[in-house]
Amino acid sequence: MAVQKIRGLRDIRTLSGSVNQVFQPYKAYMKISCLEMEKIRRKKERQSASKRIKNIDTRFQKIEAEKSALLKALDKQNSSCHSDKDPGIESKPTPRRSTGVLKIRY
Repeated sequence: MAVQKIRGLRDIRTLSGSVNQVFQPYKAYMKISCLEMEKIRRKKERQSASKRIKNIDTRFQKIEAEKSALLKALDKQNSSCHSDKDPGIESKPTPRRSTGVLKIRY
């Protein structure tokens, strides 16, 4: 006797995979519309990124201006402080006043 192979759902023949892919205009139009929508999204992303870069560059300029103003103020203060002091007198750091151990009483 011959052994019969059990047939299942996978053995049923269909035409789904064997259809020849002919050019279908509606699919082409759908693909074109999807590409156009993606193009618009990317354009908005690009504009947003350009705006962020512009804002960052503006902030860099403001930071540099503020930094230079602070450095000029420090230079003026240092020059006025050094002219008032005697060149032989240097300030010494103050000694530490704590006892070194933190004591808490309840």
